[in-house]
Amino acid sequence: MNFRRRLLLAFWLLALGISLLFSLFAMVFAYTVEDRFLERQLEQEGARLSAARARTGAWPAPSAPQFRLLAQAAELPDGLSAQLAAEPQRREFSGAAGRHYHLLQLDGAWLLAEVSDWLVVRPQREGLLGWLALWTLGMLAAALALGAWLARRLSKPLQGLAARLQQGRPEALPQDLSAGLGADEVGQLARALDALHARTQAFIAREQAFTRDASHELRTPLAVLKLALEDAQPDARQLARMRRAAQQLEQTLDSLLWLAREPGADAPAECAPLPLIEQWALDQAETLEGRPLQLDLPRTHRLALPEPVARLVLGNLLGNALAHGRGAIHIGVAADGALCIRNPSPALPAGIGQPFVKGESSTGIGLGLAIVQGLLERHGARLALEHQQGWTELRLWAAGLSADRARPDAAGTPTAAATARPRRP
Repeated sequence: MNFRRRLLLAFWLLALGISLLFSLFAMVFAYTVEDRFLERQLEQEGARLSAARARTGAWPAPSAPQFRLLAQAAELPDGLSAQLAAEPQRREFSGAAGRHYHLLQLDGAWLLAEVSDWLVVRPQREGLLGWLALWTLGMLAAALALGAWLARRLSKPLQGLAARLQQGRPEALPQDLSAGLGADEVGQLARALDALHARTQAFIAREQAFTRDASHELRTPLAVLKLALEDAQPDARQLARMRRAAQQLEQTLDSLLWLAREPGADAPAECAPLPLIEQWALDQAETLEGRPLQLDLPRTHRLALPEPVARLVLGNLLGNALAHGRGAIHIGVAADGALCIRNPSPALPAGIGQPFVKGESSTGIGLGLAIVQGLLERHGARLALEHQQGWTELRLWAAGLSADRARPDAAGTPTAAATARPRRP
């Protein structure tokens, strides 16, 4: 229910409640006035009869045929005596055939008044209720008209503000939302949004400028460094380390730039990991000498990641396995579809994968796995790392692999179907 309908409903319910309340007050007031009038008539007649009896010693005749003077309560007509016995304090009774009575106790007698002919409210009750219902409908119509006018006046600027906000985009936030609005709450909201949009636009501009400048200023010296390494003739091992450091720096830069992008800016994509791993092996041919790379990965296996992201992630994970492990690197697929990278290695430090946590042999600052996990989470994927019996295993689940494959549980560990691992040598 929108704002306008809620305001109309509130006005309608308020008018209905007030009309019903005052209708009830009017009926109660009319019946109360009528009863007080009849009681006053009965009291005046009782006072007159009591005064005459005091003068003459006998009860005189009532002044009107509606009054009857009875010596005892048993003489009451229409079964009023039984009602009086059940409720001794009661003084108003209903009889048969629509008759209505008022009773007054005198000194040694009962004065009964049959007041059916004197009633005013009861004969006109239907007309009075109809008149009150007509006024209630009029009040409801007036309340609906007033509510509709007020709701339209209040909701129109809000609707305009919402429409302009819906047309905005992150790169072009709407400005001057408060133009044409007054000093009321809607105007205050629009001015607050204008200030927030101005700050957000400045923040986006600064971030875009930083990302653009960082990409340009850092890629240029990296390209120069790689060209210089190609022309240089130092020791082969030293040259390999320098090239690996340049590649790691380039990889880290690309990862940070991908993390700086807005979530959801990239369309969903998939890629085959096998060609990316093969290309990585070719690029690392000199470093891989004496380190077998055993692939048990079908060419049809795919990761639900954009190809640049998959290349960065696989390059980082394989680079870690190459730098910190020993022996052959085994790459395969577990039963639940997770991509597994296994190799013998020393024990892992506690908290591995958290920022600035690294192994003893690492030459970095411990941000590699943290950046990789950030990239994977950005694209709905998950990474698990464990070390058992001298073997380190990385498991990568990418969201949307297939509908019939199991998913990791909430703790990030595979289900029971993921116990299959690549064969050990």
